Amino acid sequence: MSRSGPPVAVITGGSQGIGAGLVDGYRKRGWAVVVNARSVKPSTDENVMTVAGDISVPATAERIIGAAVERFGHVDTLVNNAGVYVSKPFTEYTAADYALITGVNLAGFFWLTQLAITAMLRQGRGHVVNIGAAIADRADSGSPAVLTALTKGGLAAATRSLAVEYASRGIRVNAVAPGVIQTPVHPAASYAQLGDQLPPIGRVGQVSDIVDAILYLESAPYVTGEVLHVDGGQVAGH
Repeated sequence: MSRSGPPVAVITGGSQGIGAGLVDGYRKRGWAVVVNARSVKPSTDENVMTVAGDISVPATAERIIGAAVERFGHVDTLVNNAGVYVSKPFTEYTAADYALITGVNLAGFFWLTQLAITAMLRQGRGHVVNIGAAIADRADSGSPAVLTALTKGGLAAATRSLAVEYASRGIRVNAVAPGVIQTPVHPAASYAQLGDQLPPIGRVGQVSDIVDAILYLESAPYVTGEVLHVDGGQVAGH
């Protein structure tokens, strides 16, 4: 299937933090980008389209992929970046916590990826990148987060399963599992108090570390089914 125009990336949670860094990173490579977040302002860049909405709602996925195909004609990469992290003792999670975390981390991934891969199959190529978490591989009693581990561990398993299912049809599926990453969500000073909780490399990660990892996967056509830990040795060191 022929195409015109630049390659197109769909990025969820793209209004701030890692998502905003990804939008900038893909644009610097000449890609067009469709940005989703619960609240996101229209862009003045003709190659950036914004679609506001809650990805836990199936209709939002339909609007995102529909808008991408209508505006740019195709979807080359989907980055499932939107995610929810809630740390609390297991017995204190509420039904609302469960609905929120599974809604964004699993349902949002499921509905959007299903539609994206459907579009990718028509063109015979595509790439899906899921944002997992190092805590799915290394539990920390000081920061209990079972629901996040449950959902992000599920994403890792789904990454491998989808990679094998669609490898012969030109679609790659990978994941990046961040460790402690400094983002604008938390004050910079709060990261200085981590002390012995720092990973072996001795510092927290930066948004650019995650962006670089995803852009590496973008330019590595022989890599699929990989869960790339970007955690400063956090998982390896325990």
